Amino acid sequence: MHQTGNGRLGNIRGHFRIYPSGNPGIQIVEAATRHSFARHTHDQFGIGVIHQGAQKSLSGRGTVEAGPGYVITVNPGEIHDGVPIGDSGRSWRMIYFDPALIENIIDDINEGGATTTEFTEPAMDNALAAKQFQELFSALTRNAHEPLLPEEKLIDLLSITHKKPAKSEPIPPAIHMVRQHIDDAPTASYTLSDLAKISGLSRFQVLRGFAAATGFTPHAYLMQRRADIARRLILQGMALAETAAASGFADQSHMNRIFAQKFGLSPGSYAASL
Repeated sequence: MHQTGNGRLGNIRGHFRIYPSGNPGIQIVEAATRHSFARHTHDQFGIGVIHQGAQKSLSGRGTVEAGPGYVITVNPGEIHDGVPIGDSGRSWRMIYFDPALIENIIDDINEGGATTTEFTEPAMDNALAAKQFQELFSALTRNAHEPLLPEEKLIDLLSITHKKPAKSEPIPPAIHMVRQHIDDAPTASYTLSDLAKISGLSRFQVLRGFAAATGFTPHAYLMQRRADIARRLILQGMALAETAAASGFADQSHMNRIFAQKFGLSPGSYAASL
């Protein structure tokens, strides 16, 4: 892993900025923080570059470390966390893309020859990929209403960072049924008994089987889904109290706590950064 450069990191202060992208399927984020992120997922593809400091994170491929200049990636639904290495925190830029946007471009790159793709390297010491990311970031933030250049830069970047995924073990049908039920109605209230009846399993089998297949307990997965809904509603400009109710949280305080655990800042701070 790269060592930090000449700059001292003691002056990293927590901040979170969202840039306008001109495309509702793209979210551009710049952050600097000492926050340790709990396990969570995103409903988008994400790719970024660490600028200062370093972090250790769990990913779908195990625990990895990333330092300055490293490209970092995440796939939709992939469980990950993020812990700073040392006391100084770290800063990064990240771009999130709705899955349909990425899948459409990958289909073009592969000339229709692949139906599923993913980022297979959660941390890459790849100078060319880092350079292409910076060019994409500049194109998106400086040409928000001119799509041609960002589209070219995104294709350049994806052509070297996306690969065909390795085959993974399928989720057992009964557990898939439970997850699909939660996905279909994430604002509803459930008990383990409810989920056991849906799947035909015992409560113990649901709890252990769901955690083994997804990395989340059913409750943790439900909270992640509600946090995803809240994030999107805030992006649309909905008031925080209304967002909490519409996302299925007990109240705004409950939403604040879960949102901060998942995304590293409060819903109010997230809204203010837009």
